[in-house]
Amino acid sequence: MFDVRKIVTAVEEIRHDGGPPLQEPVRKGWVAAVVRNPFAGRYEPELESAMELLKPLGLVCSSRLLAALGGDEAAIEAYGKGSLVGSAGEVEHGALWHVPGGYAMRELLGKALSIVPSAAKVAAMGAAIDIPIHHRNAAYVRSHFDAITVTVPDGPRADELVFILAMTTGGRPHARMGGLKQDEISKWDGQR
Repeated sequence: MFDVRKIVTAVEEIRHDGGPPLQEPVRKGWVAAVVRNPFAGRYEPELESAMELLKPLGLVCSSRLLAALGGDEAAIEAYGKGSLVGSAGEVEHGALWHVPGGYAMRELLGKALSIVPSAAKVAAMGAAIDIPIHHRNAAYVRSHFDAITVTVPDGPRADELVFILAMTTGGRPHARMGGLKQDEISKWDGQR
C-alpha cells in the first residue's frame, strides 16, 4: 500500500557554532522515506487504520538513523519527526506518521518519555521542511529546542509522501539561554 521508492539519510557533525570548539561534536541526522500515497487524488474518510501498515517502516527508518549516528541509543538526546505531502494529497495524510514514526523511535531508544514534536505540510517536489527537535525525556529542556532542515530533491512527487525522523546526540552548541538543564530532569514525566 505504501510502496517505498527510496530512503535517504543525512548526518551532520557540528564541531562549533562560532564559539570555542566543542569537547564532543554534536551529530544531527535525519532519515526520509519517500513512499507512494495510496490516498492521493481522493478523499478517504477513514485513515487511522493505515498507520498500522506503516509501523514496520518506522522501525526500519529509526534503525537506519540510529546506525548513521553511531548506533548507541544512549547517545541520542533529542528527536523529532515530520512529513511532506505531495500536491495530490492533503496534510492529514502526513499525520499518518505520528504513531509509526514517533513510537518506533521511542521503542528503539528505550527510555524516551517526551512527546515527539512534529511538522507536516503539503509541498511541491524538492520542498524543504524544518523538523522540530526537543529532548527525548523532558520537553522543557531549553538547550535542546532546535530544528533540522530536510529536503529530498526529487520528492515528494504529487502522489507521494515523505516521512521523516530526526535525532541528535546533543543540544544546541554553546546553549546559554537558561531554563531546565538536562542534568536537572527530575519529574520524569516527559515534560520536566
